[in-house]
Amino acid sequence: MANVAIIGAGNVGSNTAFFIAERNIGGVLLYDLDAGAARGKALDMMEAAPIRGYQYSIDALDSIEQTRESRMVVIAAGAGREPGMKREDLYARNMPIVDDLAAQLRDYDGVVLIATEPVDLMVMRFHQQSGLPRTRVIGLGGALNSARLRHVLSRCLNITTENISATVIGRHSSAMIPLLEYSRVNGIPVTVLLDEETRERVIQETRTAGDLIVEMSQRASSYYGPSAVAADIAQAVLWDTHRIMPVSFVWDGYYGVSDVAMSLPVVLGRDGIERVLEPRLDKERTSALVESARELEKIRAGRKEQQQ
Repeated sequence: MANVAIIGAGNVGSNTAFFIAERNIGGVLLYDLDAGAARGKALDMMEAAPIRGYQYSIDALDSIEQTRESRMVVIAAGAGREPGMKREDLYARNMPIVDDLAAQLRDYDGVVLIATEPVDLMVMRFHQQSGLPRTRVIGLGGALNSARLRHVLSRCLNITTENISATVIGRHSSAMIPLLEYSRVNGIPVTVLLDEETRERVIQETRTAGDLIVEMSQRASSYYGPSAVAADIAQAVLWDTHRIMPVSFVWDGYYGVSDVAMSLPVVLGRDGIERVLEPRLDKERTSALVESARELEKIRAGRKEQQQ
């Protein structure tokens, strides 16, 4: 029985499978509407197994129903961003895909990880349409943003990323909130190591990192970073590591916000979110979270109005 089923064999889906195999996290089942693409990529990666030492298999699926054999499903299906597009611009285009998958996974008893953009809105939509517990529907969100913050900090400080821990919360957009006071270099707060001007530059670079990749490459959204983060989250769930990571999920009263998905640090295990950690925030940041929640509600409400 495979441990992870990945729906969507495009750039994010296939690279997530690759990273999971490279790290020997668990077995992978790959599904795509283009069955040949899924089979071809699975075979291609498995032919690297004798050289790379994969301990688990990567196999292609013929139907969504077979994903129920997995302990975790990664949804990487849907369109990616193009230059000039905001993540929210993909909501109408990708929502029917997520709705269809939610209907087919309505009584699934594993953990669902959403990589399809816009992540926060798709987490909200999948949770609503599937009826699965909010603790078992999560999105890349803050985990990807935090990885990007670690990269920016490593470049500014000229040190390896393995010495850096970083936390980004809130919406997966330019409104994200990098928490530099909760980010450390071997236990030392980065606020001690960076002057105010550099701190502001770090925050701005982190917020625009995804946009920059799209604009520089002049193609669809980034995929190596999201895929690596998806593999990281898969490891935390499959191995029941109780690792703390910021992920997107539907909030239940945090900072006065409910029924909207954004990112906060959580403890991840085999059943998804085991515990939510609430960083101590000032009034300005709390207000920013509330405003982000309102914006997400407006986008969702706007789509509802169009359907009526």
